[in-house]
Amino acid sequence: QVELVESGGGFVSAGTSLTLSCAASEDTFSRYAVGWFHQAPGKEREFVATLSYSGRASLYADFVKGRFTITRDNARKMAFLHMNNLKPEDTGVYYCAAERFGRINVPPNEWHYWGHGTQVTVSS
Repeated sequence: QVELVESGGGFVSAGTSLTLSCAASEDTFSRYAVGWFHQAPGKEREFVATLSYSGRASLYADFVKGRFTITRDNARKMAFLHMNNLKPEDTGVYYCAAERFGRINVPPNEWHYWGHGTQVTVSS
């Protein structure tokens, strides 16, 4: 069992940057794929970005390409979401997740471990 804890959310203005962090409790995290997911008020959770255990393969949702970057530091058992040029529609709760089999292209309901999320609010 891996526990994930997100941090770094906040209230920011449009056009600014924010970095979210995800801290994992177990070393096995380094063997799992990691992902970030977004849930806007009243909407379903959606994929934002995923990263392979090695960090060499990644996927991004179209609405964040060129603005967000997912990274990880396996030695520290952490993952990050670097968000630039934030827009009001980026507002919502951001969740970190881990997938035991290393798959980066599976839907949210197939990810095994989830954090409790961190709130990001972007004002216009």
